[in-house]
Amino acid sequence: MKIKHFFSGLLILVFTTSIAQTTLDEVIPVRGFSISSPKSDGVDRFVKFIDEELGPKKVNALILRLEYNYQFESHPELRDEDALSKSDVKKLVKVCKKHNINLIPQINLLGHQSWHSDLSNLLTVYPEFDETPHVQLPENYVWPNDDGLYCKSYCPLHPDVHKVVFELVDEVMEVFETNTFHAGMDEVFYIGDDKCPRCSGRDKAELFAGEVTKIRNHLAANGHEVWIWGDRLIDGKTTGMGIWEASMNYTHRAIDLIPKDVMICDWHYERVDPTAVLFAMKGLKVATCPWRTGDLAVKQLDMMVNLRKNATPVMKEKYQGIIQTIWTGTENFMDYYYGIKEVPADAKGDSAECFKMLYKAIGELEL
Repeated sequence: MKIKHFFSGLLILVFTTSIAQTTLDEVIPVRGFSISSPKSDGVDRFVKFIDEELGPKKVNALILRLEYNYQFESHPELRDEDALSKSDVKKLVKVCKKHNINLIPQINLLGHQSWHSDLSNLLTVYPEFDETPHVQLPENYVWPNDDGLYCKSYCPLHPDVHKVVFELVDEVMEVFETNTFHAGMDEVFYIGDDKCPRCSGRDKAELFAGEVTKIRNHLAANGHEVWIWGDRLIDGKTTGMGIWEASMNYTHRAIDLIPKDVMICDWHYERVDPTAVLFAMKGLKVATCPWRTGDLAVKQLDMMVNLRKNATPVMKEKYQGIIQTIWTGTENFMDYYYGIKEVPADAKGDSAECFKMLYKAIGELEL
């Protein structure tokens, strides 16, 4: 009788332990949020938002698109006006540590060195880094245009560019007290330009992979990892995804050339594209990224949860999770979120409502 009770108790203990091991981190390990960094006068409000909204909703990765919005000591010439101070950043670090949120700074590397008719700080101060100096920014930007201009790129083979950008990277990694950096690298239209004295005639996939690898190796030397957007690694013609969500200039072949420990942020905003499978089967970790349509975001969440459920143990760990992306200013987003402003009628969606729907669904996942 005592033996029977002993084994019954053991079965209950084993069963209870098994249930306890199924956690939200097991079901969907990365629960992310990506947004531009606030200006200095908006830091306290954003800290409050992290404390009262992101933390309680179990967000565990915050990609903060910093760019040049920091008072760099290594390169003060590249600072934005009214940029974040070290004490501003430490407020963000403190609240993220409180909620076990991985705070991930982003500086766009390679591409996105201009926007419409405005040149980025890097190419303004160091015009010699420009991949396409012959392409002049128009006074009034329109797309499409004869130059195929969306955003400028720096030349990945310029002998001096990495000394500058890596000093920026190292500085933000230290002040953010993090081991993860987001390098951007999306929507690179200018690479291997025919008029570039260094890149002309070179394989665009090798150029792109070489830049990813160089960034990864620099970070890995300090025990850090790199995340990038995944669009340049998808074949835009074969998939029919075109030039925005995928590559039409042959960089997609770089998917077989980059290190396998690079984390891919796989953004799709109009459909529930299962391209996470492509990245996972290439041995890369991946998170899918919605934007402004709540029902699609919930379906993307379901897709990632089911991929993890139905994968082999090796593949399961490649499917990392989901990251809500926000493409308006921090203040604007919080105004939409709290109903202070109405989302414009021509916005084609509502990123604040999408975030609410996505994280409501995460909160309701069966564990």
